[in-house]
Amino acid sequence: MSQITTIQLDNFLPYMRDVIRCEQSLHELNLMWRMIESSAKMNCPTEAKSILPTMAATRAGFNRLEKELVLSLVQEKVATVLSEIGTKAQYVIDILVRNLYERTADVGFLATDNELCEFVAGISGNDELIRARLRAYRKKYTVYDEIILLDVNGNVLVQINDETPIEGSLDPLIKETLASDQYVETYRASDLRPSKNKALIYSKRMRHPHTGEVIGVLCLCFDFVEEMASIFKSHGDPSERSVMLLLDSDNCVIESSDKIWVPVGAVVPVNDDMQSNLKVFSGRKYLVSTFTSDGYQGYMGPKGWQGQVMIPVDIAFTGKETNTLKTLDPVVAEGLLSHAQSFCPPLFEVMNAASTIRRVVWNGQVMTAGQSGELLKLKTVLDQISETGTRSNELFAQSINDLYETVLASRLQDSEFVSHLLVDLLDRNLYERSDDCRWWAVTPELRAALASQTIDSKTVTQITDILEYINSLYTVYSRIFVYDHTGCIIASTNPTEASGSILGTRVDDTTLAQVMSLRTEQQYYVSPFATDALYGNAPTYIYHAAIMAPNGNSVVGGIGIVFDSSTEFFAMLQGGIAEKDSVKAFYIDRQGQIISSTDPNRPVGSMLEIDTDLLALPNGKSTSRIVIHDGHYSILGCSASNGYREFKVSDGYKEDVIAVVFDSFGEVRGSYSSGNNSASIIEASMTQTADPEFATFFIDGGLFAVEAEYILEALPASQVSRVSIGSGSERVGVLAIQHENEGKTYAWVFDLGFLLSGKLTVVDSNSQVIVIEYLQHKIGLLVGSLHSVAQFNESQVTPTPLAVNRDGVLIKQIIKANSGRLLIQGIDIKYLLNMLSHPFEAVGDDKKVALRIVNGN
Repeated sequence: MSQITTIQLDNFLPYMRDVIRCEQSLHELNLMWRMIESSAKMNCPTEAKSILPTMAATRAGFNRLEKELVLSLVQEKVATVLSEIGTKAQYVIDILVRNLYERTADVGFLATDNELCEFVAGISGNDELIRARLRAYRKKYTVYDEIILLDVNGNVLVQINDETPIEGSLDPLIKETLASDQYVETYRASDLRPSKNKALIYSKRMRHPHTGEVIGVLCLCFDFVEEMASIFKSHGDPSERSVMLLLDSDNCVIESSDKIWVPVGAVVPVNDDMQSNLKVFSGRKYLVSTFTSDGYQGYMGPKGWQGQVMIPVDIAFTGKETNTLKTLDPVVAEGLLSHAQSFCPPLFEVMNAASTIRRVVWNGQVMTAGQSGELLKLKTVLDQISETGTRSNELFAQSINDLYETVLASRLQDSEFVSHLLVDLLDRNLYERSDDCRWWAVTPELRAALASQTIDSKTVTQITDILEYINSLYTVYSRIFVYDHTGCIIASTNPTEASGSILGTRVDDTTLAQVMSLRTEQQYYVSPFATDALYGNAPTYIYHAAIMAPNGNSVVGGIGIVFDSSTEFFAMLQGGIAEKDSVKAFYIDRQGQIISSTDPNRPVGSMLEIDTDLLALPNGKSTSRIVIHDGHYSILGCSASNGYREFKVSDGYKEDVIAVVFDSFGEVRGSYSSGNNSASIIEASMTQTADPEFATFFIDGGLFAVEAEYILEALPASQVSRVSIGSGSERVGVLAIQHENEGKTYAWVFDLGFLLSGKLTVVDSNSQVIVIEYLQHKIGLLVGSLHSVAQFNESQVTPTPLAVNRDGVLIKQIIKANSGRLLIQGIDIKYLLNMLSHPFEAVGDDKKVALRIVNGN
């Protein structure tokens, strides 16, 4: 998370109304504690002497919390926005670079096409035939809006776009391409594309098919504007609060998701180190995130290009309202919150600060319990302490829940967006596979060879050389093979398997029947995702296309391209989740079978257990939720594939894939209570001065009470010293106690949760020790978080029926708070001490028991 200075805090606060309200409430409570303290000092200094230190500590705690809570709320909200726009900025450039990587392979392959090379060399072919061939290529690879063949002097031999006819070009890229053995990538204005302000062109020199002499240039013109519009539409902000941009190395806008808002050609401020400093553009302040590409398969994309997202600070924090906590199981919400230290340190620090103040207020209320009748001058002060303490608890609960809601909403949104990206990457990648198999199937040499009556070893070698060359350019395939009309494989790259050569083996009958039924070169067939001997008996997709006779009237064989699914799908998943250890990602089918996995415990082919409604998620839809996964609290993000361009949309192919992301927050905990549950706040009721006061606290998520008169104070459980003494599991250690004008004493600490349920309490940052003082002797009780101190009238306190088991007697009474909506279990302290008689020595009669701790004071 980026650090936010005090000066920056002032810049953000005006746009966060909820934080402003919280700050005002904290400030008001702070002033109230100051007024109570001043009133006590002026009106009853002697009577209030014992509680003044507690009040001073409370005031100091509020000063600290007021700053920490507001700062944390602002930090988390800003970090949430930066994370959201940062993820999108990174995906803008990463998705584009992956797409352009395929273009570098395309131009390298097509520039060696024998039919095209013979035409440019003047050996064979005519304009119309070659134009038809290039248009057939464009029909499969629909990402191109122009393909041009030029001679070495820049004269246009053939182009496929009739709308912008050109005779020749003086563009320097021609000279540069002719001089290079590599492809050339150009983005700028060019006379090759006169109707465009700028064009993205991939060019490669062509050689004479017999002499190897350089004879011309092939140019593939990428439909850049349409591709960027597709990325912006798929991954942009539906609420239109932010703008997505593609920038060049000079921070000039190449493409914009909203050209009226941020026009192409504008120079914008960037933020490539994720700092929270506001940037100004056209007189408006923005939060900005900028990313360059990490590259794909060694290809880094056009030099200096960057993805960027900008969001105005005045609307950055006005997104849709979320109600995650209201819909979440309270037990899960509390358990998840127990891992705040790992998933949101600021939230953890605020919780600790609030816990400290709650303990101070709780101790102050306990200290003054029962005294108001005797110390009349102090009565008003005590009433104010009680009322302000209740208001403080309410504010703590609401403020921490607000911060918690912000964190959860951010993580839910992030997981959902990542799953959307993952399934989009898959569809975009497999789109290229459908293009490849269809284009390679129309290779003239393959069509002629398979149409001949006999295929000799020389022909097989020729076919194999072609396949080897293709496979060297397109490394996403583990194997490319060709088979005849009977399904017999006659040539293949990497032909040897552990079981022997695949040459001479046959494709399965279903595949052969599907391929033989294809009637046009636009059709293709994909085998279901299943284990296949052609992929080492591992599961994958194999893309097939029919090889037609040269006259196009009959199918004479087929080509199969074996997608290296294990490597490629895993790389997509790993790249999408940034290889975070806490995140596991999957591709699954509609039945829940795993296609790819980053979880070593869930291999490909096994089933992923998720809710059935997610398996039926409509195409193109995404969702997220909090779940229990592998014994951990996790955020699940899920998206169903929707195809890309015509792939899976209008080409007749249907194969839904679902991307699932699990972001683990920590293992499930059997019991945890932060004390921030607003549903457990005790409402004020009509009571009399003589009515008993109870101190309440949590154990294993349940609310319990002890008469306040028996309690000395509460201390953090972290102060307990563990001891190695042969005693029962209920005794967990000793606690040092020291009060004003008294020496240090020690008390044994017992696990009250264990005494109630037989299950040891897991000590965490919220755990407290309540010190019980009875007849001048002290013991400590390990409990969960503290709650409050309240007065209840007799009608609210109901004795429990006598029972023979221990729990029935230990729980002495039930307190019905909030008109019976909140039940509090009352602990019988005297019975509890009798239960713990083995570490004590009884003195006196049975009716009035005095206890002395053995081995301690």
